[in-house]
Amino acid sequence: MSKKISVALRAAILTLILGVAGNLSLNPAQAYPIFAQQNYANPREANGRIVCANCHLAQKPVEIEVPQAVLPNTVFEAVIDLPYDKQVKQVLANGKKGDLNVGMVLILPEGFELAPPDRIPEEMKQKVGNLYYQPYSPEQKNILVVGPVPGKKYSEMVVPILSPDPAKNKNVSYLKYPIYFGGNRGRGQVYPDGKKSNNTIYNASAAGKIVSITPIEKKGGFEITIEKANGETVVDKIPAGPDLIVKENQSVQADQPLTNNPNVGGFGQAETEIVLQNPARIQGLLVFFSFILIAQILLVLKKKQFEKVQLAEMNF
Repeated sequence: MSKKISVALRAAILTLILGVAGNLSLNPAQAYPIFAQQNYANPREANGRIVCANCHLAQKPVEIEVPQAVLPNTVFEAVIDLPYDKQVKQVLANGKKGDLNVGMVLILPEGFELAPPDRIPEEMKQKVGNLYYQPYSPEQKNILVVGPVPGKKYSEMVVPILSPDPAKNKNVSYLKYPIYFGGNRGRGQVYPDGKKSNNTIYNASAAGKIVSITPIEKKGGFEITIEKANGETVVDKIPAGPDLIVKENQSVQADQPLTNNPNVGGFGQAETEIVLQNPARIQGLLVFFSFILIAQILLVLKKKQFEKVQLAEMNF
């Protein structure tokens, strides 16, 4: 019970903050990434797929940039890019058209976490803006989520990250680590309970003839009555949002599309690598380069000296 209260509390806080920052009115039960946090202990499945792909079915490109290497206990930035056409409109839950929202999940190596506000440089704070990143769960501070937030403003995000210090955290070593990233734009097509949203295609549940298409007055949408060959009838309910592509007296096959595909968004994932660099290695490398430089200089001087001796012997 306490775990459910904790999840609900995080969802309420996230919705409140996003509503202020993005001037949005969101239902936390229908907001990414609350679905993933409530239904999956880990957002990355064993096959490597990030769970957001279970609801956001269309594929879209995403990009992430991080430094090639970082020193321990330092703040660096991950730059996120979720490209899409800012002019397109998506179907909202009420069936109307509106701007796309975006969200993302960033799976960092163990020990890496969101940088505390007092460690973030002022210049980086300006890049971050009003975004509020939160841990995926209290036990997984290395997994960060944000969204939904307005896509027109936040299709590019900057995440301030604090690298761990192996001297203080014995579970961390100076190694190369993978970083996994998943980002979506637009609403999903399927809810975790298996129900379709109004942002997807609706198909005929049976083969037959469409005998009536009745508008649903209060909620919007349609009820399509299909008469099968044996005389039985089935009713397919279409929510407000998708546009019908069939008409009365038309014959349809089972699973034939009754609506268009209103989805203009999608999900994508990418991965990159980062090296947690030991400062002693850098210092040793600099010392090595210094010895090489000195040796090269001495070699050139010795060569010049040898050439002078040779010249003097020839003149003699």
